[in-house]
Amino acid sequence: MTTSTTRLTVAQALVRFLSAQYTERDGVRRRLIDATWGIFGHGNVAGIGQALIEYADVMPYHQGRNEQSMVHAAVGYARQSGRLSAHAVTTSIGPGATNLVTGAALATINHLPVLLLPGDVFATRPADPVLQQLEVPYAGDVSVNDSLRPVSRYFDRINRPEQLIPSALQAMRVLTDPVETGAVTLALPQDVQAEAHDWPDEFFAERTWAVRRPGADPAELAEAVRAIRDARRPLVVAGGGVHHSRAEEVLAEFAETTGIPVASTQAGKGSLRHDHAQDVGGIGHTGTATANELARTADLVIGVGTRYTDFTTASGTLFTGDGVRFLNLNIAPFDGHKLAGAPLIADARSGLAELTQALEVHEHRVDASYVAEYTEDKERWEQRVDACYEADEPDVRPTQPQVLGALDALVDESDIIINAAGSLPGDLHKLWRARSRDQYHLEYGYSCMGYEIPAAIGVKLAAPERNVWALVGDGTYLMMPTEIVTAVQEGIAIKVLLIQNHGYASIGGLSESVGGERFGTAYRYQSDDGTYTGAPLPVDLAANAASLGMRVLRAKTVSDLREALAEARATDTPTCVYVETETADTVSGPPPAQAWWDVPVAETATRPSAVKARELYERHVSTRRRHL
Repeated sequence: MTTSTTRLTVAQALVRFLSAQYTERDGVRRRLIDATWGIFGHGNVAGIGQALIEYADVMPYHQGRNEQSMVHAAVGYARQSGRLSAHAVTTSIGPGATNLVTGAALATINHLPVLLLPGDVFATRPADPVLQQLEVPYAGDVSVNDSLRPVSRYFDRINRPEQLIPSALQAMRVLTDPVETGAVTLALPQDVQAEAHDWPDEFFAERTWAVRRPGADPAELAEAVRAIRDARRPLVVAGGGVHHSRAEEVLAEFAETTGIPVASTQAGKGSLRHDHAQDVGGIGHTGTATANELARTADLVIGVGTRYTDFTTASGTLFTGDGVRFLNLNIAPFDGHKLAGAPLIADARSGLAELTQALEVHEHRVDASYVAEYTEDKERWEQRVDACYEADEPDVRPTQPQVLGALDALVDESDIIINAAGSLPGDLHKLWRARSRDQYHLEYGYSCMGYEIPAAIGVKLAAPERNVWALVGDGTYLMMPTEIVTAVQEGIAIKVLLIQNHGYASIGGLSESVGGERFGTAYRYQSDDGTYTGAPLPVDLAANAASLGMRVLRAKTVSDLREALAEARATDTPTCVYVETETADTVSGPPPAQAWWDVPVAETATRPSAVKARELYERHVSTRRRHL
């Protein structure tokens, strides 16, 4: 039997293959690779670039300005799409490829799918070295693209056309695997991209990749039910896996049935609405007093889809109750066994549904006094939030919490807020009132400055009917504002809330707490002693945003801010609201950290601030607990 073939270049074959890949979960079928971002150079312009023209009718293209930004946009799209649809990113060789590394690390750490297609040096080596090639004397088969290996969940270099078929199929497998997903890299030598080959037509047939929802092992489920029934003060820690699984409604049913309170990590916030009776807010270093007090006295911590980062565990000092144990519902065995916990390896939605059903049979519910305790504590915390948001003098410059309060008063459940780094994540985790499962979009696995604006573009592409807000401090804005041009070019109506506080507010506060005296954290002129303690720099970020084509609304007071936010929300063009808050060397006004975070302090020092900080550090370290 003769197999029919089609003669195409490797790049053409890859783009055509990608256009025919689909995912399916719960009966919903979606295109897997929905578009490709690209910046072209000699390493991909004649290969992938030409192929994207050939297949422009089936593979949409977005023009980026920075390779890292393109990955961030793709990650934002994938997260908003529930990891069922993703974007590809193509770059040239050399710096274009290495610029992908930060974005790839972010995607992999956050378990979000993105397909990276960097160009590579010649496989046939007709001239060696070529432009932008890294020469490695001890290995002829290494290029700068190998820097993507440790941050990719799958990596391959396509040195021959025949290698594309198995590699492309493996790439799709990883992208759609809820345990393994992350950055997938196919390095494409520039000569191989343009090489023709006779491809079997079956390679281009539509394929549907089922996204699994594995249920729990019966023995593990029975053990989990026993642990919950035996617990007097159980606490759920909801992580990003709740959102990835779309398990929010099942989690709400579990919490309502059992009365067990639910705290959330940065990635898990919004798993329950802020006004749900069992929601007790963020947990850990940036969490609420309500959640953290419950964590300190819990006898059973039920982690659902969480990695238990040091921010969640307060660097091992938070879960200190006598005899506290862990029950970890997670689709990834690696995370399910953390903190010596009893694993319940399953999809979050499937596992929670099975737990709820089993506990309903026993009519299990926590004691009413426990419910009354966390309900009263939650009410007290909400009063603290109100106080932070309140602006008694509307004609003065707002504090950062008051900026959040003005936005909180305006939005509804359809709005999405995006943030990643600086002082905003701490304020948001403590204070923000999440109204829907996907309103709160914090990238805190990598906490990458520069993520917010490109990610907002990706989210808006995935949800064009929603209002999408990128909350950006001056530090992160200066890292990566260039995708504003992309938003303007394509008419992607994101809203940028640009907060100017003249420096790294978060690290400034941390520096002060560890004896660093805020050194090098303020955006000020340099003084004679080498410190940056002069006048604030005369940088006009609003003018910069306007120069990139964005409409800019300036707000000087709380009243101005409210009006500007309302105007921005109503517009259908890319719009920036610019507001100046207090400088980075003053406090931002939210409640202080409710739990510790381990940042080692100098063991020996002569400056009094460092000596004092070390004494406090040693007291905190002494409370750390190993859970065995």
